[in-house]
Amino acid sequence: MFEYNPAQDYPKTTESRVVIRFQDCDPLRHLNNAKYFDYFFNAREDQVPKLYGLEIIDLIKTFKAAWVVYNHNISYVRSAMVGEWVRIYSRVIWHNHNTIVVEYFMTDDTGTQLKTLLWSTMRYVTLAEGRSTDHQGAVAEFLQATSLNLDIAGMDIKTRVKELANQLKNS
Repeated sequence: MFEYNPAQDYPKTTESRVVIRFQDCDPLRHLNNAKYFDYFFNAREDQVPKLYGLEIIDLIKTFKAAWVVYNHNISYVRSAMVGEWVRIYSRVIWHNHNTIVVEYFMTDDTGTQLKTLLWSTMRYVTLAEGRSTDHQGAVAEFLQATSLNLDIAGMDIKTRVKELANQLKNS
């Protein structure tokens, strides 16, 4: 279970290095559009326990609630190709009392060329009724400690793609 330490500075972004598998590609050797989701979600699932000592299933069991996706917004910038090594990053970029936005993005292996950006918006709901509920206890502490809490109200994904691509290119 996540134990918040106010004196600790928690990393805001997870990072994984993976190879694009042949089985996940189309006949043109591009990563299939639907497979980006698998790569993103698997990378985050692998990294959150390593970085934060938190298994999401523990939060689900303890609080009897889970996040349910109600919106994906994805922008494919450059194709990921079979056999290519890529970097996958994820982070909570915004949250409120019952909703989070997780930003996932994929780059080339050097981390300088953006390939894909995904925003997943999720509502926190009870397992029994499937109704919205507030983030509480360790869940709220985890979000407070790890979220970038960007002002995304006036931001669209096209603007974010340009912003992120420029940041990566200049890093």
